[in-house]
Amino acid sequence: MKLIRFFLVGILFGIVMTKSEAISWFRIQEMFRFQSFHMYGIIGVACLLGIGIHVMIKRTTAKDLFGNVIELSPKPKTYKASLLGGTTFGLGWALTGACPGPLYVLLGHGYLSIGVVILSALVGAICYGALRKVLPH
Repeated sequence: MKLIRFFLVGILFGIVMTKSEAISWFRIQEMFRFQSFHMYGIIGVACLLGIGIHVMIKRTTAKDLFGNVIELSPKPKTYKASLLGGTTFGLGWALTGACPGPLYVLLGHGYLSIGVVILSALVGAICYGALRKVLPH
């Protein structure tokens, strides 16, 4: 019964992704070709929301689902890992027409071929876990 809230948040996420057309391959291609502001607006709103939540967590004693106080530690300032990860992420996004979140929304919509992309993403995550120690962080 405790997991029902995660299920409901997932359904809400799917509705938002669908109604905002963020799962549309055509919208994503428009973004990468600089033909439309639509996706940049969605990403901008997500960034502002993330910044607001981050500030809220830092200024208050926010707690996680288990009642533990959330502590944000500073990250080391390295750009090699960000450039490598961002490039890989962007290439995958441009090739598949979907970033990781909407993959499951697309699968829920019945696009079964997206299962290949999900499987590839899982294999990539496993490879990252295996190579983590030798990659720049």
